[in-house]
Amino acid sequence: MTIKISRLTVLLPALLLMILSANGQSINIQVHDPVMIKQEGTYYLFCTGSGISVFSSPDMVNWKQEKQVFAAAPDWVIKQLPRFRNSMWAPDISYYNGNYYLFYSVSAFGKNTSSIGLAVNKTLRQDSPDFKWTDLGCVIQSVPGRDNWNAIDPNLFVDDTGIPWLGFGSFWGGIKLVKLKDDLTGVNEPQEWFTVARRQRDAYTDDRNAGDAQIEAPFLFKKGSLYYLFVSWDKCCSGVNSTYKVAVGRSAKVTGPYFSKDSTDMAKGGGTIVVNGDSNFPGVGHEAVVTFDGTDYLVYHGYDAKDNGKSKLIIKKLFWDEKGWPYVSQ
Repeated sequence: MTIKISRLTVLLPALLLMILSANGQSINIQVHDPVMIKQEGTYYLFCTGSGISVFSSPDMVNWKQEKQVFAAAPDWVIKQLPRFRNSMWAPDISYYNGNYYLFYSVSAFGKNTSSIGLAVNKTLRQDSPDFKWTDLGCVIQSVPGRDNWNAIDPNLFVDDTGIPWLGFGSFWGGIKLVKLKDDLTGVNEPQEWFTVARRQRDAYTDDRNAGDAQIEAPFLFKKGSLYYLFVSWDKCCSGVNSTYKVAVGRSAKVTGPYFSKDSTDMAKGGGTIVVNGDSNFPGVGHEAVVTFDGTDYLVYHGYDAKDNGKSKLIIKKLFWDEKGWPYVSQ
């Protein structure tokens, strides 16, 4: 998600989200920018919140709030971005080489003064003697005036050969993809950066209100022989005035190009809508795609028009049509 004041300060008063399960049950919890993972029969939900919020569940219906990842901002954040020490958000969680790795954003709203940090843990079970989050510092940083891209909304993807890639970005130069070192702590050398999706943005577009130029929240997912790039388009975080939506493109290579159904390159504005807003939820987005027990799910949040625009987290089964394009049931 795209935050000079803390994003958390802006969002939390309106962030009562509802988990919608496959059987229609629901529980109210406070989350935003959701991503999920499963360990030993327990589902873990990581989301935007002071120190990065965490919830656990045995069934994706009944949720228990766990201790946040960070009790205080990591030292590198205090030294490099002291004004944003309370603005850590949009986490991404993965199991890699025997450990759990958490990428997270540190940023100002509407500016590309942004960084992506990384923390690691042996387990997600907080009652385990091995449980301890160790912060590994800054992985990527964007600097205004130097970079025409924004280091936010990280997503780790490991290809079939074991190479780790990090997708990230927003409406400055669009969504970027770069190969990481094997330990995930930095960009692999020699560096090669790919622009895999972007939208046209003229010089007069306000950084704080990108409107139809907005693109963020990349999430890579492989299905069969194809790579799918999910992104969020348009205006987020504005309650019933949000126009957020989820789009996708696909490619035969992880580095792209990614094309929509009509064969438009996502790097040239292409994308096929998977989930759009409606009268009940005017804006929906910041998606994650997960597979549990052979079933694919799309996890995202929406702004509930019937509940004062409060943000509700939605979990839906993700299906694939005969031509290999993803969709959700309405």
